[in-house]
Amino acid sequence: MHSQRTRIPSRPVGRVGYNELAPTKEIVRALTEDDIRTGFVNATDNEAQRIPLPGLHEVIWRDREFLGWRDARAAHRGYLAYWRGDEAVVIALRECEVPLARGVGGMCSLCHTPQPGYQVSLFTAARAGEAGRDGNTVGMYMCADLACSIIIRIVSPPSDVQPDPSLVVARRADGLQKRVESFIDSVLKNA
Repeated sequence: MHSQRTRIPSRPVGRVGYNELAPTKEIVRALTEDDIRTGFVNATDNEAQRIPLPGLHEVIWRDREFLGWRDARAAHRGYLAYWRGDEAVVIALRECEVPLARGVGGMCSLCHTPQPGYQVSLFTAARAGEAGRDGNTVGMYMCADLACSIIIRIVSPPSDVQPDPSLVVARRADGLQKRVESFIDSVLKNA
């Protein structure tokens, strides 16, 4: 029997088959260009001004625990933006240039999704403040496209043996947020 996967939207979209819906609670408020550029904790003001931003008008904020994007002009650069209370915290990431070995699986440390190795990368972030200027970094395996918020919303369709999909997504979202907070704490430690 072939297993079918279904993406559970955050609110009704009027399609047949979406009986169970994920919570509609807004997790991430929309970020503006100014929020992002002033929120960097491990980049200089000049670096923050030069970083290309994703199309913020295209982001479906209700389906995000954080905003992650890759730099199209610098192959091994990525960025993670997260609201911490009323403050945007943005972290510059660098992807390891050596991928996982061929045929080896990997697991994202943020969303806990096992994937083929080429879809998971080791990212490092310079610590904030003097520690980062001294060369101290924090590393973590993450989804190569930084799209954990999308991946956690892919669930099996409802059935007698599967838990309620909206509860699965809520549990995954809660875990993802806790792990993002922990990663941010590591970057900010001793700042």
